[in-house]
Order: sequence, then structure tokens, then C-alpha cells
Amino acid sequence: MMRKQIITLLLCLSLFLVQMPAAHSAALPGEAGQTYETSFTGGEISLKGSGSQQQFFTVMEYWNIDKVMINLHFQASQINEDTRSSVTLSLNGIPFHSFRPSRENNGQQSLSVEVPKGFVTEGTNTLGIQGNLRTDTGGYQLCNVDDMQDSWLHLFNTSNIAVKYTTKAITGGIQDFSSRFSGMDTVKKEQSLLTVPQNASGAELESATYALSGFVKGNTLNDTTIPLLPYRESTVEDKRAVVLVAMYDHLPDRLKRLVSTADDLGTHAVIQLVDKESQPTLIVTSKDESLLIKAGRLMASRTLMSQISKDLKVVDGTTHVVDPAPPISTNITFTDTGDKLTGPNHQEQTYFVSLPSNRSIADDGKISLDFRYAANLDFNRSLVTVSINNTPIGSKKLTKELANGDVLNLNVPQSLNISGNFTVTVAFELELASILCTPNRDEMPWAYISKESLMRLNTKDRTDLLLGNYPYPFLRDGIFNRVAVVLPKEKDDYTYRSLGNIFNMLGKYAGGNTGDVHYYSDTVTAGNLKDNNIIAIGTYKDNKVIRDNNDKLFFKYNKDGSTLLSNEKLAIEEKYGAGIGTLQLLESPYEGGRGLLAVTAVRSESNFIVSKLIGSEKDRWKVYGDGVVADKDGTVNAYRFKTITGAEPESLASRVMERTDVLGFVTAAVLMVALVVVALLLLLRKHKKKRGDQA
Repeated sequence: MMRKQIITLLLCLSLFLVQMPAAHSAALPGEAGQTYETSFTGGEISLKGSGSQQQFFTVMEYWNIDKVMINLHFQASQINEDTRSSVTLSLNGIPFHSFRPSRENNGQQSLSVEVPKGFVTEGTNTLGIQGNLRTDTGGYQLCNVDDMQDSWLHLFNTSNIAVKYTTKAITGGIQDFSSRFSGMDTVKKEQSLLTVPQNASGAELESATYALSGFVKGNTLNDTTIPLLPYRESTVEDKRAVVLVAMYDHLPDRLKRLVSTADDLGTHAVIQLVDKESQPTLIVTSKDESLLIKAGRLMASRTLMSQISKDLKVVDGTTHVVDPAPPISTNITFTDTGDKLTGPNHQEQTYFVSLPSNRSIADDGKISLDFRYAANLDFNRSLVTVSINNTPIGSKKLTKELANGDVLNLNVPQSLNISGNFTVTVAFELELASILCTPNRDEMPWAYISKESLMRLNTKDRTDLLLGNYPYPFLRDGIFNRVAVVLPKEKDDYTYRSLGNIFNMLGKYAGGNTGDVHYYSDTVTAGNLKDNNIIAIGTYKDNKVIRDNNDKLFFKYNKDGSTLLSNEKLAIEEKYGAGIGTLQLLESPYEGGRGLLAVTAVRSESNFIVSKLIGSEKDRWKVYGDGVVADKDGTVNAYRFKTITGAEPESLASRVMERTDVLGFVTAAVLMVALVVVALLLLLRKHKKKRGDQA
């Protein structure tokens, strides 16, 4: 009898263990050792003569570093002199390893080097690769000449920097969780997830949209997004960091029990971190829709989120959540303290300039570069060149007389058609006079870019309804611009993923958190959509906006919505039309001057495929014109249908009125002309009077 009771007890215990929730039994992902690899950027690179290159990698603040390995795959010139050529690696300016490239195996070889842990810092680290390459002269020359074209070392883009680490325990509350949720390792391994309830309400989606726009700003990867999905045990079981935005009544029962002050959620919202030891989850909830949205706006501010060191943040009617609007600078300084460049030959410094994506550089932009340099250069061959987005805009020869204080003033060509973020590169050619058998020292040639260097920008709106100007019109000057999102009444995972893709990019470009995004279902009326920029996601059958405006689409559906039809740009076979997705940006049929972006296909899976084109920077270059088609095989075709779009060109008078400097000049000129005319009239009158007196 006792034996039967023991067996029964064991069976009950085994059933209990099987039925336990996975989130409670699973160990936290990331506790074991991990490796994050940063591939060399900029494609394959080469060193010539005494050339150098820099590569950057990041160490997250929540990593415990085990070791850092530099893995090089390269090919050296077959005629490099083995015994005199060398390459030196440095980290953050400190040399730690040198080697001589070999000519064996046609010069191809691999090398792995461990970096001293003491040289590694949190945040951005700089790996320097300095070449000192010499050609085998066969004994006919006493000394080698630097920078020979046949003295080279080619670094393949399979080279990388591998950081082996373990993750620290979460001790910094919501701020700590937030940095991990957007951390490059978490996002790259698809272990972060933002969730809402199945068939989420408009308030839940709006709050989640604002929260997502804050998190994606911390995502430094340009090819991976943070997904948005309904909360289910199956969708979150393998995630390291989860955010759930939901009204309190829509929370799973297990999470309801973990929410603090649940009885008071009619008067406030909470942002609370739970399950830190098993599966860190950030719950955003309230019983009041407006407070839930307000909590989402708070999460859109990375500044505010970085200041919350506790596990719980209460949001009520008095909580300040507004971020200041992003400024549009006219005078942009390149460096706060000055930048020094050292070493012979080509040396460059790149500066990143941020602009709202809908603004472009207007006429009369100027760069004023204030710099100085060594006085022992070969001034017949030394110069400085300034480039914008790798396009040179001007150069100047260096001179000994101006070595202690030189200036280069350049106009920014309007023909560059620059909008949004861009880079300015200052490149020096620091050539030394050839002195027989005198080695070059790293510190001998130098240049210094002073903090007085600046760029003056005049910008203007880009208001054409073209995908090349996207994310306009949904963002204007970095703020959500009266966005109305229309979704099917019944939303599947592909619909949520498509929505997440769209707001990954919109959120990354969004600045302040004061703009508006509102959600509507298939029952939306025209009155709700008036004076809004509309994003419609869905099919002919499940989205009213797409169905009602089928005749205005560039790629139209047939009568029953089972396929997309051919048009003047593309012939579409019936089965092919049933499997493609489209992006179509047209003027809103509900209000002039507003836009409608239709993300539409016969099946929601195809919507998801095409939405990835505007989800990250990786594929954004493929999107232009106002109509884009993509299929499951990765074929993308972009077309322009509208012949006249956006605002009318600015008149000369309006352009003058916007420019205070030109307006002042014109006013002074008009006054001068008026004075001359008055003087001439007075002289003429005096002359006539004199003649009358003489008569």
C-alpha cells in the first residue's frame, strides 16, 4: 500500500513540473559565456606604405569582459620585403602587437591576437592598424621609399573583433533594463521583444508605439529591428528582455499579481520591472487609457528612462514626460575641444551631422575650417581636403607661412542634394620631405582641427510625397506629424511585425515625444482621417482605407482583391500579383497636402516582406519614387508615378524673406537706390527752378 502511494506521489510531482510556466523554470539567457563579433566596416580595406586604418567596436556597460580577440584575414603584396615590412596594432592609441606579414601562400594569411584587457574601455573602442610596408628592392637601393604603390596589405572584410563576455546581473532598475533591451547583442540575437495584447486597443498600440520609438534610438544596428508581437508564452519563452504594454485587465494573470499598487491604477500608470532573475519583463499598465499613453510617452524619452534607477516608476497626471523639441541648428561646431591627427601621409577625421530627415541643405551653406599643422612638412605635396558624404567639396595646399594658424572657407554645393544625417570628413596629406635613411616617426607630422571650426547651414523642408523623402510626411522636424494608422480589425502576427518594422525607422528618426500617433480599425470614418497623414496596413479585404481608395492606388486590385493588376510601369501575371507586397505613397484622399502610405498585398505575409524595406537602413536605398513592389525572392522594383508632387517651388520673394542676411542687404540696396532717385529729383527740380529764374 505504501509503495502505491509513493508511485502516485511521484506521478503527481512529475505532472506538476511539466505544467510549470517556462518563464519560471528557464535560466536567464546570457548567463553563460557569449561572444559578440564586430566585422570590419567600410568593405575591404588596404594599407599602402606607411598607411593606417581605424576600426571601432563597442563594449556594453553590462558586460563582464573575458577577453577580446582581433581576428585578421589579409593578403600582403607578393614583393613586400619580409624582414622590413611590419604592421602594428593599437587599442585606444596604445600599441599592443606587431607582426611581419609573410609572402608565403601568395601573401594570404590569418592572425588572431588577444588584446590586453586593461586597454579595453566601456563604450566605443578604437582599433588602430598602422602599416610600415616596404618593397623588396633586390639590393639596388640603399633606402626604401615610403608609400610605394606595390607595398600594400589588403584586409578582407571577414576580419573581425570578437568580444567574449558574460552579462552582469541587473542592478540598475529600469535604466539598466532599458540599455539591455536595446543593446546590440540582445537585438542582434533577437532576444528583445516589445509586446501588446492580442487584438490590442488603439490606446495600447499608441503607447507601445511611443515606447518603441524610444527603445529603437538605442539600437545601433542598421540591419536588425526590435519586433512587435502579441504577448504569448510561446513568443516570449526564449527572450532575454520583454516589454509588455497593456491595460491592466488585459495582463496575463501571473503578471497581474506582480504589479504594485494595482488597486490605484485608475489614477496612475506604472512602469515596473519584474522577473529580473528569470526573464526580465518591463510591464507598462494602467486602468486609464490616457495615463497608459502618457507612460508610453515617458518611455519615448531616452533621457528620462536613463534616470530611473528603481524597478518601479509611477506616472500620474502631474508627472512631467515632455521632451524638448529637437533643435534645428544653423551653426554646427565639429569638435568641442579640438582634434589632433598624427602620422605621415593620409590622415582624416570624420564628423557626424544630424538633421531631421525631411530637411535638406539650402543655398549658401558654408564650412569654416580652422586648423594648424607641423612646419616640417614637404609643402609642395601637403594639402587638406574637405568632403561631405565622401564627395570632395574643396582642397587647400598647406604652406609653411600659415602653419600656426590656417583657415579654409568653403561653400556647400546645393547640387549635393543632402537631407537628413550626413558626414563631413577632413583629410590631410601630411607629406614629409624625403631624407636619406631617416625613419619617419609617428609624432613627426601632425595636424590639429580647432574647436573654432564650424558649419553654417540653411535648411528647407522637403515636401514632395516621395519615398526618397521618407519618413516625411509622417515626421516633420523630428516630430510625429499627425499620424493616423489604420489596421485590420483582426490582426495576425504579420500585421504586428509590419507595424513594428515601420515604427522602428520612424522612431529612430523621431526627436521629441510631443507628436501624435492614433490608431483606427477597419470601421474608421473619413472624418477621423481628415487632416492626418495616414499609414494603412492590410489587404483589399480587411482594410477599409485600401478598399475605398483602390481606384487611386498606383498598383490596383482586381474586383475581388485576389491579385494586383498590371499598370503602365509593370506587367503583373495573376499568380505573381497575388504574392507581391507594395509600398504606395500618394496624396491623402481625405485632405489636400497630407499623405497616405499604403502597405498592402493580397496576403499579410507579403505586407511583412515589403515593410522590411522601410524597417531599417539596410534596405532603405532600394526605396524611392512613390510605388515599390517586392516579392518573396528579394526582388525589389521602385517606380515614380506622380509627375508633380508636394509643395510648389519657392518663389524668389519667399526665399529672400526667409533669409535675414539677404533681406537686410536687399533692404539697404533699395534704400540706397531710393536716396539716389530722391537726390536726382531734387537736383532736377533745382535745375528747372534756376532756369525759370534766369528766364
